[in-house]
Amino acid sequence: MLTARATTSPDAIAVLDDRHRWTYAELDARARSLAAGFIDFGIGPGDRVLVQLPNIAEFVEVLFGLFYAGALPVFCLPAHRQSELIPIAKASGAVAMVTCHHHQTFNHATLAAILRDHAPDLRHLIIVPDRGKPGLPGGTHALDALRRVPKELPAVAASDVAFLQLSGGSTGTPKLIPRTHDDYLYSVRRSAELCGLDSNSVYLAALPVAHNFPMSSPGILGALWAGGTVALAIDPSPTTAFTAIQQFKVTITGLVPPLARLWVERAENSKAYDLSSLRVLLVGGARCPDELARRIGPALGVQLQQVFGMAEGLVCYTRLDDPDDVTLATQGRPMSPHDRIAVVDENGDPVPPGVDGLLITKGPYTIRGYYRNPEANASSFTEDGWYRTGDVVALRPDGNLVVKGRLGDRVNRGGEKISAEEIEAHLLDHPLIRDAIVVAVPDEHLGERSCVFVLAADPTTPPALGQIRKFVRERGVATWKIPDLLEVVDSFPETGVGKISRRSLRAELSARVSQS
Repeated sequence: MLTARATTSPDAIAVLDDRHRWTYAELDARARSLAAGFIDFGIGPGDRVLVQLPNIAEFVEVLFGLFYAGALPVFCLPAHRQSELIPIAKASGAVAMVTCHHHQTFNHATLAAILRDHAPDLRHLIIVPDRGKPGLPGGTHALDALRRVPKELPAVAASDVAFLQLSGGSTGTPKLIPRTHDDYLYSVRRSAELCGLDSNSVYLAALPVAHNFPMSSPGILGALWAGGTVALAIDPSPTTAFTAIQQFKVTITGLVPPLARLWVERAENSKAYDLSSLRVLLVGGARCPDELARRIGPALGVQLQQVFGMAEGLVCYTRLDDPDDVTLATQGRPMSPHDRIAVVDENGDPVPPGVDGLLITKGPYTIRGYYRNPEANASSFTEDGWYRTGDVVALRPDGNLVVKGRLGDRVNRGGEKISAEEIEAHLLDHPLIRDAIVVAVPDEHLGERSCVFVLAADPTTPPALGQIRKFVRERGVATWKIPDLLEVVDSFPETGVGKISRRSLRAELSARVSQS
C-alpha cells in the first residue's frame, strides 16, 4: 500500500505533526531505511516488537519499517506501565521494544530498561530521543542509529500475521489479537470508503494511535490507503486538537464520547478556533449518549458518524447519508456485506428483533482465535467459530445495532476498558483490605467511573480513597485503572441461593451506588 502511494503520489503530504512534514516518498524511504536497520539488528520475519509510542510521526515510520522487515509490531499504549507491559512482553515473546524517551513527564526509556530485566526474550531497546535531551539509558539505541541504506527486503505474504493488538480488559495472560495484512487492509479499505476518504482528506489522530479505532476506523491507515494526509495531535484536549484542526485543515477525526463532550462544550462556549475544515466526526469506543449525539453537529459543524467495533474484527458504522433517527440513536450496521451477526441469549438461542441479547459474529476480517491462548479461545468462540463479543445489543428491524453494555465485568472509563478482576487482585494485597469488588458507575463525562467496595481488614481503621489510589498507582498500572470512588461496607450481600456470585454482586452494588 505504501509503496503504491509513494509511486503514484510521491510529493503528496503523508504525515504531519508539530515537528515533521513528510511526503509519501519520504515516508517510504524512511520506513525502508528503518527496515534495513531492524534486519541488521537481527529483527526479521515473525519477530515480535513492542511499540509504545505517543502520537508522533515516528509511530508511522516505525510501523511500516517493521512491516517491511516482516516483523510484527505488538501495540502498547503510552499509559501502560510495567504491570501491563511485563505480561505483554512475555506472552508475545517480544525480542525488541521501540519507545520514546519521555512522554508527559514520564520516563519511558527507564521503564523499558526495567522491562528488559523481566522479559527474557527482550534483546533490543530502541528509543526515540527527546530533542536536545541527552542521556539514554545504557544498552539502548536511538532510533536514528538504526537507519541503513535500503536493501532487498524479505518477502511478506498478504496472509501473514501483520501485528498483534491487545484485547481490552484482559487479565492474567494478555489476550493478543493476531491480524493479517489482508484481513486488516480489507477493514481499512471498507472503513475509508464508508467514511468518504479521498486524497484531499486530512485525518487527525487525537486518540492514542495504537488503539484500533484511530489506526483503522478509518484511522491513519485509512487516510494513507486513500492517499490523504495523517495529522497527529500529541493529546486530544480541545486546545491541542482545535489548534491542529485549524493548522492542518483537518477534515475528519474520531473520539470517544467523553472527549466528544469536552469538544462540544468548548465549541459551544468559544469561537476562538476555525474548525470549518472539519466535516466528519466519528464517535466510538463506547455508546454515545443520544443527548450528546444531538449536540455534536450543531456545535462542531460536522456530520456525526457513529462507529462500534472491536480490535478482534467486526466494525459497524452509521452511514453518512443515514437519517437522523439512525445517526443519532444507533451505533450503525456492519461495514461488510460478508459480515455475519446474530443476537442470542445466554444459551446461544436467537432472541427476537429488538430484544436485548449477546452479540456474536463471523466475517472476513474477524479473527478465528487469539495468539497462543487456548483458554481464551475456548471461552470466546463457539464450537462452530462464531466470536462472542461480550456486548449486549438490540438489533433494529433496519439492521442497525443499539449497544446496551457489556456482559463481562469491565468498566468502560472514557473508552478505556478496566478489568474489575485485575484491580481487585491488586487491592487484595493492601494490608487494610479484606475483600474488594470493583463496579462501574455512570458518569456524565466519562460514561463510567470505577467504584471499589471494600471490606476493611480492621473495621476501626478503614482505608481512605487516597491510600487506595496511591497503592494501586505504585503497583505500576495504567492511570485510568486507578479507582475513582470508594465505599467501605460491613459486608457483601449474598445471592438468592446463598452463594457469593461476584458478577451478581457487582450488578447489585453498582445499582446501589447509582441510586445514592
